[in-house]
Amino acid sequence: MDKLALAAILVSFIGAGVIPLLPQKAAKWVCQAGAAIAFLFVLILTVRFGTGGTHATTTTLLSVGDIQVFGLTVDSLSVLIGFAVVFIGFLITVYSGAYLNAGNREHPDSGRRRYYAFLLAFIGAMAGLVFSSTIIGQLVFFEITGACSWGLIGYYEKPRALRSAMKALLVTHLASIGLYVAAAYLLLGTGSFALAGMAGLGDTAKVIVLFGILIAAWGKSAQLPFHVWLPDAMEAPTPISAYLHAASMVKVGVYIFARAIASSGEVPPVVGIVGATMAVVTLIYGFVMYLPQKDLKRLLAYSTITQLSYIFLALSLASLGSELAFKGAIAHIFNHAFAKTLFFLVAGALSYTCGTRMLPSLRGIMKRMPLVGIAFCVAALAITGVPPFNGFFSKFVIFAGGFEVSGQHLLILPLIVLAMIESIGSFAWFLRWVGFSVPGPSSTEVATAAPLPVAMQVVLVTLVIMSVCSSFIAASWLG
Repeated sequence: MDKLALAAILVSFIGAGVIPLLPQKAAKWVCQAGAAIAFLFVLILTVRFGTGGTHATTTTLLSVGDIQVFGLTVDSLSVLIGFAVVFIGFLITVYSGAYLNAGNREHPDSGRRRYYAFLLAFIGAMAGLVFSSTIIGQLVFFEITGACSWGLIGYYEKPRALRSAMKALLVTHLASIGLYVAAAYLLLGTGSFALAGMAGLGDTAKVIVLFGILIAAWGKSAQLPFHVWLPDAMEAPTPISAYLHAASMVKVGVYIFARAIASSGEVPPVVGIVGATMAVVTLIYGFVMYLPQKDLKRLLAYSTITQLSYIFLALSLASLGSELAFKGAIAHIFNHAFAKTLFFLVAGALSYTCGTRMLPSLRGIMKRMPLVGIAFCVAALAITGVPPFNGFFSKFVIFAGGFEVSGQHLLILPLIVLAMIESIGSFAWFLRWVGFSVPGPSSTEVATAAPLPVAMQVVLVTLVIMSVCSSFIAASWLG
Protein backbone atom coordinates (compact mmCIF):
# COMPACT_ATOMS: atom_id res chain seq x y z
CA MET A 1 0.00 0.00 0.00
CA ASP A 2 2.91 2.36 0.64
CA LYS A 3 3.95 1.90 -3.01
CA LEU A 4 0.55 3.15 -4.15
CA ALA A 5 0.89 6.23 -1.94
CA LEU A 6 4.41 6.87 -3.26
CA ALA A 7 3.23 6.41 -6.86
CA ALA A 8 0.48 9.01 -6.38
CA ILE A 9 3.05 11.50 -5.11
CA LEU A 10 5.63 10.82 -7.82
CA VAL A 11 3.29 10.83 -10.79
CA SER A 12 2.07 14.30 -9.81
CA PHE A 13 5.59 15.72 -9.55
CA ILE A 14 6.76 14.01 -12.73
CA GLY A 15 3.78 15.40 -14.63
CA ALA A 16 4.46 18.88 -13.21
CA GLY A 17 8.05 18.64 -14.37
CA VAL A 18 7.07 17.55 -17.87
CA ILE A 19 4.40 20.20 -18.51
CA PRO A 20 6.78 23.17 -19.03
CA LEU A 21 8.47 21.21 -21.83
CA LEU A 22 5.25 20.66 -23.76
CA PRO A 23 3.24 22.83 -26.16
CA GLN A 24 0.68 24.98 -24.35
CA LYS A 25 -2.27 23.07 -25.79
CA ALA A 26 -0.97 19.81 -24.33
CA ALA A 27 -0.49 21.18 -20.80
CA LYS A 28 -4.14 20.86 -19.83
CA TRP A 29 -4.39 17.25 -20.95
CA VAL A 30 -1.16 16.18 -19.24
CA CYS A 31 -2.28 17.86 -16.02
CA GLN A 32 -5.65 16.13 -16.13
CA ALA A 33 -4.08 12.79 -17.01
CA GLY A 34 -1.51 13.09 -14.21
CA ALA A 35 -4.20 14.01 -11.68
CA ALA A 36 -6.40 11.15 -12.90
CA ILE A 37 -3.57 8.60 -12.54
CA ALA A 38 -2.71 9.92 -9.06
CA PHE A 39 -6.36 9.63 -8.07
CA LEU A 40 -6.50 6.09 -9.48
CA PHE A 41 -3.56 5.08 -7.26
CA VAL A 42 -5.19 6.66 -4.20
CA LEU A 43 -8.56 5.09 -5.03
CA ILE A 44 -6.98 1.62 -5.26
CA LEU A 45 -5.15 2.31 -1.99
CA THR A 46 -8.41 3.39 -0.32
CA VAL A 47 -10.28 0.29 -1.48
CA ARG A 48 -7.48 -2.07 -0.45
CA PHE A 49 -7.06 -0.41 2.93
CA GLY A 50 -10.79 -0.35 3.58
CA THR A 51 -11.27 -4.00 2.67
CA GLY A 52 -8.02 -5.30 4.15
CA GLY A 53 -8.78 -5.07 7.85
CA THR A 54 -7.54 -1.43 8.20
CA HIS A 55 -3.97 -2.40 9.15
CA ALA A 56 -1.78 0.70 9.52
CA THR A 57 1.76 0.57 8.15
CA THR A 58 4.78 2.88 8.28
CA THR A 59 7.62 2.51 5.79
CA THR A 60 10.99 4.26 6.06
CA LEU A 61 12.25 5.53 2.69
CA LEU A 62 15.20 7.66 3.77
CA SER A 63 17.32 7.51 6.91
CA VAL A 64 20.72 8.75 8.02
CA GLY A 65 22.19 6.21 10.41
CA ASP A 66 19.44 5.57 12.93
CA ILE A 67 17.67 8.84 12.17
CA GLN A 68 14.48 8.38 10.16
CA VAL A 69 14.28 11.34 7.77
CA PHE A 70 11.42 10.46 5.45
CA GLY A 71 8.84 7.73 5.26
CA LEU A 72 5.19 7.03 4.56
CA THR A 73 2.36 6.24 6.95
CA VAL A 74 -0.71 4.52 5.56
CA ASP A 75 -3.48 4.50 8.15
CA SER A 76 -7.14 5.44 8.43
CA LEU A 77 -6.33 9.15 8.84
CA SER A 78 -3.88 9.53 5.95
CA VAL A 79 -5.93 7.42 3.53
CA LEU A 80 -9.20 9.28 4.16
CA ILE A 81 -7.68 12.74 3.85
CA GLY A 82 -5.41 11.65 0.99
CA PHE A 83 -8.46 10.45 -0.92
CA ALA A 84 -10.16 13.84 -0.46
CA VAL A 85 -7.22 16.03 -1.50
CA VAL A 86 -6.29 13.98 -4.57
CA PHE A 87 -9.90 13.44 -5.70
CA ILE A 88 -10.71 17.13 -5.38
CA GLY A 89 -7.43 17.98 -7.09
CA PHE A 90 -8.49 15.86 -10.05
CA LEU A 91 -11.90 17.58 -10.14
CA ILE A 92 -10.18 20.98 -10.10
CA THR A 93 -8.05 20.03 -13.12
CA VAL A 94 -11.18 19.04 -15.05
CA TYR A 95 -12.98 22.25 -14.04
CA SER A 96 -9.91 24.38 -14.86
CA GLY A 97 -9.72 22.99 -18.38
CA ALA A 98 -13.12 24.50 -19.10
CA TYR A 99 -12.80 27.61 -16.90
CA LEU A 100 -9.56 28.88 -18.43
CA ASN A 101 -10.60 29.92 -21.92
CA ALA A 102 -11.53 32.99 -23.92
CA GLY A 103 -15.22 32.51 -23.10
CA ASN A 104 -14.70 33.36 -19.43
CA ARG A 105 -16.49 36.70 -18.98
CA GLU A 106 -14.53 37.79 -15.91
CA HIS A 107 -11.02 36.51 -16.70
CA PRO A 108 -10.54 35.43 -20.33
CA ASP A 109 -7.42 33.30 -20.37
CA SER A 110 -5.97 30.50 -22.45
CA GLY A 111 -4.63 28.47 -19.54
CA ARG A 112 -0.86 28.79 -19.46
CA ARG A 113 1.52 25.91 -18.82
CA ARG A 114 2.71 27.18 -15.44
CA TYR A 115 -0.86 27.12 -14.12
CA TYR A 116 -1.18 23.40 -14.80
CA ALA A 117 2.38 22.64 -13.66
CA PHE A 118 1.88 24.39 -10.31
CA LEU A 119 -1.53 22.77 -9.85
CA LEU A 120 -0.22 19.25 -10.45
CA ALA A 121 2.77 19.88 -8.17
CA PHE A 122 0.34 21.10 -5.54
CA ILE A 123 -1.58 17.82 -5.70
CA GLY A 124 1.67 15.90 -5.28
CA ALA A 125 2.79 18.07 -2.36
CA MET A 126 -0.53 17.59 -0.57
CA ALA A 127 -0.37 13.83 -1.05
CA GLY A 128 3.22 13.84 0.21
CA LEU A 129 2.37 15.82 3.31
CA VAL A 130 -0.66 13.68 4.16
CA PHE A 131 1.24 10.38 3.91
CA SER A 132 4.52 11.59 5.46
CA SER A 133 5.57 9.75 8.61
CA THR A 134 8.19 12.28 9.73
CA ILE A 135 8.05 15.91 10.75
CA ILE A 136 10.89 16.76 8.36
CA GLY A 137 8.89 15.23 5.51
CA GLN A 138 5.90 17.33 6.51
CA LEU A 139 8.14 20.40 6.57
CA VAL A 140 9.45 19.80 3.05
CA PHE A 141 5.99 19.41 1.58
CA PHE A 142 4.73 22.28 3.77
CA GLU A 143 7.19 24.59 2.02
CA ILE A 144 6.41 23.19 -1.44
CA THR A 145 2.72 24.01 -0.96
CA GLY A 146 3.76 27.56 -0.06
CA ALA A 147 5.77 27.90 -3.27
CA CYS A 148 2.91 26.51 -5.37
CA SER A 149 0.41 28.84 -3.72
CA TRP A 150 2.67 31.79 -4.51
CA GLY A 151 2.76 30.83 -8.19
CA LEU A 152 -0.99 30.25 -8.42
CA ILE A 153 -2.28 33.22 -6.40
CA GLY A 154 -0.20 35.55 -8.57
CA TYR A 155 -1.17 33.76 -11.78
CA TYR A 156 -2.88 36.77 -13.44
CA GLU A 157 0.27 38.86 -12.82
CA LYS A 158 -1.64 41.99 -11.83
CA PRO A 159 -0.03 44.13 -9.11
CA ARG A 160 -2.68 43.23 -6.53
CA ALA A 161 -2.40 39.53 -7.33
CA LEU A 162 1.39 39.59 -7.06
CA ARG A 163 1.22 41.40 -3.70
CA SER A 164 -1.33 38.87 -2.43
CA ALA A 165 0.87 35.98 -3.56
CA MET A 166 3.87 37.42 -1.75
CA LYS A 167 1.81 38.04 1.39
CA ALA A 168 0.63 34.43 1.44
CA LEU A 169 4.18 33.17 0.98
CA LEU A 170 5.69 35.38 3.67
CA VAL A 171 3.01 34.88 6.32
CA THR A 172 2.88 31.10 5.98
CA HIS A 173 6.68 30.90 5.80
CA LEU A 174 6.96 32.98 8.97
CA ALA A 175 4.58 30.59 10.73
CA SER A 176 6.61 27.61 9.48
CA ILE A 177 9.38 28.60 11.93
CA GLY A 178 7.25 26.80 14.50
CA LEU A 179 7.58 23.59 12.51
CA TYR A 180 11.37 24.01 12.31
CA VAL A 181 11.52 24.39 16.10
CA ALA A 182 9.27 21.36 16.56
CA ALA A 183 11.48 19.27 14.25
CA ALA A 184 14.62 20.27 16.16
CA TYR A 185 13.12 19.46 19.57
CA LEU A 186 11.76 16.15 18.31
CA LEU A 187 15.21 15.17 17.02
CA LEU A 188 16.88 16.20 20.27
CA GLY A 189 14.34 14.33 22.37
CA THR A 190 14.04 11.11 20.37
CA GLY A 191 17.02 10.94 18.02
CA SER A 192 14.67 10.79 15.05
CA PHE A 193 12.24 12.90 13.03
CA ALA A 194 9.57 10.18 13.20
CA LEU A 195 6.23 11.54 14.41
CA ALA A 196 5.61 8.29 16.27
CA GLY A 197 8.39 9.31 18.68
CA MET A 198 6.33 12.19 20.07
CA ALA A 199 4.60 9.87 22.52
CA GLY A 200 7.94 9.24 24.27
CA LEU A 201 8.74 12.90 24.93
CA GLY A 202 8.52 14.44 28.38
CA ASP A 203 5.79 16.95 29.08
CA THR A 204 7.96 20.05 28.58
CA ALA A 205 9.40 18.85 25.28
CA LYS A 206 5.98 17.67 24.16
CA VAL A 207 4.46 21.10 24.84
CA ILE A 208 7.24 22.83 22.87
CA VAL A 209 6.84 20.47 19.90
CA LEU A 210 3.04 20.71 19.91
CA PHE A 211 3.02 24.49 20.17
CA GLY A 212 5.58 24.73 17.38
CA ILE A 213 3.34 22.61 15.17
CA LEU A 214 0.28 24.58 16.28
CA ILE A 215 1.87 27.90 15.29
CA ALA A 216 2.74 26.52 11.85
CA ALA A 217 -0.80 25.15 11.59
CA TRP A 218 -2.32 28.53 12.46
CA GLY A 219 -0.29 30.09 9.66
CA LYS A 220 -1.34 27.64 6.95
CA SER A 221 -4.94 27.50 8.15
CA ALA A 222 -5.32 31.29 8.41
CA GLN A 223 -6.07 31.54 12.11
CA LEU A 224 -5.46 34.65 14.19
CA PRO A 225 -2.95 36.28 14.11
CA PHE A 226 -1.86 34.78 10.74
CA HIS A 227 -5.23 35.14 8.99
CA VAL A 228 -4.38 38.19 6.89
CA TRP A 229 -3.18 36.31 3.81
CA LEU A 230 -6.35 34.33 3.08
CA PRO A 231 -8.88 37.01 2.00
CA ASP A 232 -6.30 38.63 -0.30
CA ALA A 233 -5.52 35.22 -1.83
CA MET A 234 -8.89 35.45 -3.60
CA GLU A 235 -6.95 37.15 -6.42
CA ALA A 236 -6.14 33.64 -7.65
CA PRO A 237 -8.22 32.02 -10.42
CA THR A 238 -11.38 30.67 -8.78
CA PRO A 239 -10.53 26.95 -9.29
CA ILE A 240 -7.30 27.63 -7.41
CA SER A 241 -9.21 29.43 -4.67
CA ALA A 242 -11.34 26.32 -4.40
CA TYR A 243 -8.39 23.96 -4.10
CA LEU A 244 -6.14 26.11 -1.91
CA HIS A 245 -8.87 27.20 0.46
CA ALA A 246 -11.04 24.11 0.64
CA ALA A 247 -9.00 20.96 0.15
CA SER A 248 -5.31 21.75 0.16
CA MET A 249 -3.31 24.64 1.55
CA VAL A 250 -5.55 25.59 4.46
CA LYS A 251 -6.00 21.91 5.30
CA VAL A 252 -2.24 21.54 5.76
CA GLY A 253 -2.46 23.26 9.13
CA VAL A 254 -5.31 21.28 10.62
CA TYR A 255 -3.87 18.05 9.24
CA ILE A 256 -0.39 18.43 10.76
CA PHE A 257 -1.97 19.34 14.11
CA ALA A 258 -4.30 16.34 13.88
CA ARG A 259 -1.37 14.04 13.09
CA ALA A 260 0.57 15.49 16.02
CA ILE A 261 -2.32 14.92 18.43
CA ALA A 262 -2.75 11.35 17.16
CA SER A 263 0.98 10.67 17.60
CA SER A 264 1.46 12.24 21.03
CA GLY A 265 -0.36 9.86 23.32
CA GLU A 266 -1.32 11.88 26.40
CA VAL A 267 -1.29 15.61 25.60
CA PRO A 268 -0.60 18.26 28.29
CA PRO A 269 -3.91 20.12 28.96
CA VAL A 270 -2.41 23.55 28.28
CA VAL A 271 -2.26 22.71 24.57
CA GLY A 272 -5.99 21.99 24.46
CA ILE A 273 -6.97 25.05 26.50
CA VAL A 274 -4.90 27.46 24.40
CA GLY A 275 -5.98 25.80 21.14
CA ALA A 276 -9.68 25.88 22.01
CA THR A 277 -9.59 29.50 23.18
CA MET A 278 -7.80 30.74 20.05
CA ALA A 279 -10.15 28.70 17.86
CA VAL A 280 -13.26 30.36 19.31
CA VAL A 281 -11.71 33.85 19.17
CA THR A 282 -10.87 33.31 15.49
CA LEU A 283 -14.29 31.83 14.84
CA ILE A 284 -16.06 34.91 16.20
CA TYR A 285 -13.73 37.24 14.29
CA GLY A 286 -14.41 35.38 11.05
CA PHE A 287 -18.16 35.64 11.54
CA VAL A 288 -18.00 39.40 12.21
CA MET A 289 -16.05 39.79 8.97
CA TYR A 290 -18.84 38.04 7.02
CA LEU A 291 -21.11 41.00 7.49
CA PRO A 292 -19.58 43.66 5.19
CA GLN A 293 -18.66 41.26 2.38
CA LYS A 294 -20.34 41.65 -1.02
CA ASP A 295 -17.78 39.68 -3.06
CA LEU A 296 -18.82 36.01 -2.87
CA LYS A 297 -15.22 34.77 -2.85
CA ARG A 298 -14.21 37.06 0.04
CA LEU A 299 -17.28 35.95 1.97
CA LEU A 300 -16.22 32.34 1.41
CA ALA A 301 -12.68 33.19 2.51
CA TYR A 302 -13.90 34.34 5.93
CA SER A 303 -16.24 31.35 6.05
CA THR A 304 -13.19 29.14 5.52
CA ILE A 305 -11.46 30.80 8.47
CA THR A 306 -14.42 30.01 10.74
CA GLN A 307 -14.83 26.43 9.54
CA LEU A 308 -11.14 25.77 10.15
CA SER A 309 -11.65 27.20 13.64
CA TYR A 310 -14.23 24.47 14.28
CA ILE A 311 -11.62 21.87 13.33
CA PHE A 312 -9.00 23.45 15.61
CA LEU A 313 -11.59 23.54 18.38
CA ALA A 314 -12.33 19.85 17.88
CA LEU A 315 -8.64 18.89 17.82
CA SER A 316 -8.08 20.91 21.00
CA LEU A 317 -10.96 19.01 22.62
CA ALA A 318 -9.33 15.78 21.45
CA SER A 319 -6.10 16.79 23.18
CA LEU A 320 -8.17 17.12 26.36
CA GLY A 321 -9.27 13.51 26.04
CA SER A 322 -12.27 13.40 23.69
CA GLU A 323 -11.92 10.69 21.05
CA LEU A 324 -15.36 11.72 19.79
CA ALA A 325 -14.10 15.24 19.08
CA PHE A 326 -11.08 13.85 17.20
CA LYS A 327 -13.34 11.84 14.91
CA GLY A 328 -15.52 14.90 14.45
CA ALA A 329 -12.47 16.96 13.47
CA ILE A 330 -11.32 14.46 10.85
CA ALA A 331 -14.85 14.10 9.49
CA HIS A 332 -15.14 17.90 9.27
CA ILE A 333 -11.85 18.15 7.35
CA PHE A 334 -13.27 15.62 4.89
CA ASN A 335 -16.77 17.10 4.69
CA HIS A 336 -15.71 20.73 4.51
CA ALA A 337 -13.32 19.96 1.66
CA PHE A 338 -16.18 18.90 -0.61
CA ALA A 339 -18.75 21.47 0.50
CA LYS A 340 -16.41 24.46 0.33
CA THR A 341 -14.95 23.33 -3.01
CA LEU A 342 -18.51 23.24 -4.32
CA PHE A 343 -19.20 26.75 -3.06
CA PHE A 344 -16.04 28.21 -4.59
CA LEU A 345 -16.77 26.52 -7.91
CA VAL A 346 -20.29 27.95 -7.82
CA ALA A 347 -18.61 31.36 -7.48
CA GLY A 348 -16.42 30.42 -10.44
CA ALA A 349 -19.44 29.39 -12.51
CA LEU A 350 -21.12 32.72 -11.78
CA SER A 351 -18.05 34.76 -12.68
CA TYR A 352 -17.54 32.67 -15.84
CA THR A 353 -21.13 33.04 -17.08
CA CYS A 354 -22.14 36.43 -15.64
CA GLY A 355 -18.83 38.27 -15.50
CA THR A 356 -19.21 39.06 -11.80
CA ARG A 357 -19.25 37.41 -8.40
CA MET A 358 -20.62 40.47 -6.56
CA LEU A 359 -23.66 39.25 -4.64
CA PRO A 360 -25.83 42.39 -5.04
CA SER A 361 -25.68 41.88 -8.84
CA LEU A 362 -26.66 38.20 -8.70
CA ARG A 363 -30.42 37.62 -8.49
CA GLY A 364 -32.68 34.96 -9.93
CA ILE A 365 -29.94 32.38 -10.41
CA MET A 366 -32.37 29.45 -10.25
CA LYS A 367 -34.52 30.75 -13.10
CA ARG A 368 -31.62 31.20 -15.54
CA MET A 369 -29.18 28.52 -14.30
CA PRO A 370 -31.00 25.81 -12.30
CA LEU A 371 -27.89 23.67 -11.71
CA VAL A 372 -25.89 26.60 -10.34
CA GLY A 373 -28.87 27.64 -8.20
CA ILE A 374 -29.20 24.13 -6.72
CA ALA A 375 -25.45 23.94 -6.13
CA PHE A 376 -25.53 27.37 -4.43
CA CYS A 377 -28.24 26.18 -2.02
CA VAL A 378 -26.59 22.82 -1.31
CA ALA A 379 -23.20 24.44 -0.63
CA ALA A 380 -24.68 27.05 1.71
CA LEU A 381 -26.67 24.47 3.68
CA ALA A 382 -23.74 22.06 3.86
CA ILE A 383 -21.29 24.72 5.06
CA THR A 384 -23.65 25.97 7.76
CA GLY A 385 -24.49 22.48 9.00
CA VAL A 386 -28.07 21.82 7.94
CA PRO A 387 -29.15 18.15 7.71
CA PRO A 388 -29.03 16.03 5.60
CA PHE A 389 -25.93 17.73 4.21
CA ASN A 390 -22.45 16.75 5.33
CA GLY A 391 -21.52 19.69 7.55
CA PHE A 392 -24.30 18.90 10.03
CA PHE A 393 -23.01 15.47 11.01
CA SER A 394 -19.40 16.46 11.71
CA LYS A 395 -20.36 19.68 13.54
CA PHE A 396 -22.82 17.73 15.68
CA VAL A 397 -20.06 15.33 16.74
CA ILE A 398 -17.73 18.25 17.51
CA PHE A 399 -20.32 19.86 19.77
CA ALA A 400 -21.01 16.51 21.44
CA GLY A 401 -17.29 16.13 22.11
CA GLY A 402 -17.23 19.63 23.58
CA PHE A 403 -19.98 18.86 26.07
CA GLU A 404 -18.18 15.61 26.89
CA VAL A 405 -14.98 17.47 27.80
CA SER A 406 -16.71 20.35 29.62
CA GLY A 407 -17.41 18.07 32.58
CA GLN A 408 -13.68 18.02 33.40
CA HIS A 409 -12.76 21.48 32.03
CA LEU A 410 -15.40 24.09 32.86
CA LEU A 411 -13.77 26.72 30.62
CA ILE A 412 -14.75 24.63 27.60
CA LEU A 413 -18.50 25.01 28.18
CA PRO A 414 -18.75 28.75 27.39
CA LEU A 415 -16.49 28.22 24.37
CA ILE A 416 -18.84 25.55 23.02
CA VAL A 417 -21.86 27.80 23.63
CA LEU A 418 -20.17 30.64 21.72
CA ALA A 419 -19.37 28.25 18.85
CA MET A 420 -23.00 27.14 18.70
CA ILE A 421 -24.18 30.77 18.61
CA GLU A 422 -21.79 31.43 15.72
CA SER A 423 -23.13 28.40 13.89
CA ILE A 424 -26.68 29.76 14.12
CA GLY A 425 -25.56 33.23 13.04
CA SER A 426 -23.64 31.80 10.11
CA PHE A 427 -26.71 29.89 8.96
CA ALA A 428 -28.85 33.03 9.15
CA TRP A 429 -26.34 35.11 7.18
CA PHE A 430 -25.89 32.57 4.38
CA LEU A 431 -29.65 32.01 4.26
CA ARG A 432 -30.04 35.75 3.69
CA TRP A 433 -27.84 35.61 0.60
CA VAL A 434 -29.47 32.43 -0.66
CA GLY A 435 -32.87 34.12 -0.42
CA PHE A 436 -31.52 37.20 -2.18
CA SER A 437 -29.60 35.53 -5.01
CA VAL A 438 -31.28 32.25 -5.91
CA PRO A 439 -35.07 32.76 -6.27
CA GLY A 440 -37.04 35.47 -8.07
CA PRO A 441 -36.60 37.27 -11.38
CA SER A 442 -33.12 37.37 -12.84
CA SER A 443 -30.93 40.45 -12.66
CA THR A 444 -29.44 41.77 -15.89
CA GLU A 445 -26.11 40.04 -15.25
CA VAL A 446 -27.80 36.68 -14.65
CA ALA A 447 -30.37 37.03 -17.44
CA THR A 448 -27.58 37.53 -20.00
CA ALA A 449 -25.40 34.72 -18.62
CA ALA A 450 -23.34 32.66 -21.05
CA PRO A 451 -23.75 28.86 -21.20
CA LEU A 452 -21.79 26.87 -18.63
CA PRO A 453 -19.35 24.33 -20.16
CA VAL A 454 -20.27 20.67 -19.70
CA ALA A 455 -17.07 19.85 -17.80
CA MET A 456 -17.88 22.49 -15.18
CA GLN A 457 -21.42 21.15 -14.88
CA VAL A 458 -20.16 17.59 -14.32
CA VAL A 459 -17.84 18.75 -11.54
CA LEU A 460 -20.64 20.69 -9.84
CA VAL A 461 -22.96 17.66 -9.94
CA THR A 462 -20.22 15.43 -8.49
CA LEU A 463 -19.62 17.84 -5.61
CA VAL A 464 -23.35 18.21 -4.92
CA ILE A 465 -23.53 14.43 -4.52
CA MET A 466 -20.45 14.38 -2.28
CA SER A 467 -21.88 17.18 -0.13
CA VAL A 468 -24.57 14.69 0.85
CA CYS A 469 -22.61 11.43 0.78
CA SER A 470 -19.25 12.39 2.28
CA SER A 471 -20.58 12.36 5.85
CA PHE A 472 -21.69 8.75 5.46
CA ILE A 473 -18.30 7.84 3.99
CA ALA A 474 -16.47 9.53 6.87
CA ALA A 475 -18.74 7.99 9.53
CA SER A 476 -18.32 4.51 8.09
CA TRP A 477 -14.56 4.97 7.72
CA LEU A 478 -13.94 6.38 11.20
CA GLY A 479 -16.44 4.17 12.99
